[in-house]
Amino acid sequence: MEIAGTTAGVRFPDSWSKLRVVFAHDWLTGMRGGEKVLELLCRGFPQAPIYTLVHNRTAISETINSHPVVTSWLQRLPNITQHYRNFLPLFPSAIERLRPPEADLLISTSHCVAKGLRPWPGTKHLCYCFTPMRYAWTFYEEYFGPNPLKKAIISPMLASLRRWDRRSSSRVDQFVTLSRHVQKRIKEFYNRDAEVVYPPVNTDFFTPGPPGDEGFDLIVSALVPYKRLDLAIRAYARLGYPLKIVGTGTEFGSLGKQAGANIEFLGWLSDEGIRDLYRRCRCLVFPGEEDFGIVPVEAQACGKPVVAFGRGGVTESVLEGVSGIFFHEQNDNALMAAVEACAGRKWDSVAIRKQAETFGLQQFIDRIDRCIRECLKS
Repeated sequence: MEIAGTTAGVRFPDSWSKLRVVFAHDWLTGMRGGEKVLELLCRGFPQAPIYTLVHNRTAISETINSHPVVTSWLQRLPNITQHYRNFLPLFPSAIERLRPPEADLLISTSHCVAKGLRPWPGTKHLCYCFTPMRYAWTFYEEYFGPNPLKKAIISPMLASLRRWDRRSSSRVDQFVTLSRHVQKRIKEFYNRDAEVVYPPVNTDFFTPGPPGDEGFDLIVSALVPYKRLDLAIRAYARLGYPLKIVGTGTEFGSLGKQAGANIEFLGWLSDEGIRDLYRRCRCLVFPGEEDFGIVPVEAQACGKPVVAFGRGGVTESVLEGVSGIFFHEQNDNALMAAVEACAGRKWDSVAIRKQAETFGLQQFIDRIDRCIRECLKS
């Protein structure tokens, strides 16, 4: 569950050892992209406490668990780590009731309410914002479904969340975000500028294997609605090409029922297992819209092209015609045409790998350090 491979070669600035830092993170219930960002920062600030809504130690890396973790009152509720999303309206008050200590710098890694933690007076606040609160601003139907009655009931709550989200953005001294795509959202919803620092990918771990492929295509994804794996399953049912899917999630059962014999669900795999598949696949398929998308960078680091929906952060990490192909309408025919186009051309794995190397761990640390220094001087 830790950052793939070793981070021993990463150089953290000497100045970091002199800073008193506090972290805020929305919740610690699994090791997804946001937790990988927090984990690398935890290595750079090994003494920093982490303030969060809820914490499931068994689902979190030892690097993060080695830090003091302070949770909200929600932690005391039965089975909260499985059902925390049901308490969304209570998140703002829960994060605001936490009281961090005196510090030079608060770093919030936030896609929901972590940026709303109230820092000690005089503490500078840098927010690495994965996105303004998705539930309140965007992707409504992907999270809550199309039911009009449910929408009528939930709409007032979401309006309240939007007001709180915009208001609490004033507690941040400097916004940093993971793509120009999200940078525009921060400007639109908060009327704040944000620096872009792409998230870290361990390109020293994700490396090419022997030349060639074994004729299968690959998806690595959480099995949840907005990832649009249903689109890929329908397309591959018509194409007939072998497709392997790595990941777990709420849609596992329904997606499995739609899949034909050419589609194989592999469940959870280790980073080593995923790297092996990247190296052996023909291409990575990425059918959803993401704020950035670390998986396409990992595949490119292994020298493999990406077929992706041409919207969101992936348009900043994949170089069309060099490291992948975009389809621009989210339907079966557009995806099928892009897969066929990918299969019909010869790709330069060295050029693909070169594109991924701009998103390495050291690049992230160097860029975030510049933002930290600017924030402290503001």
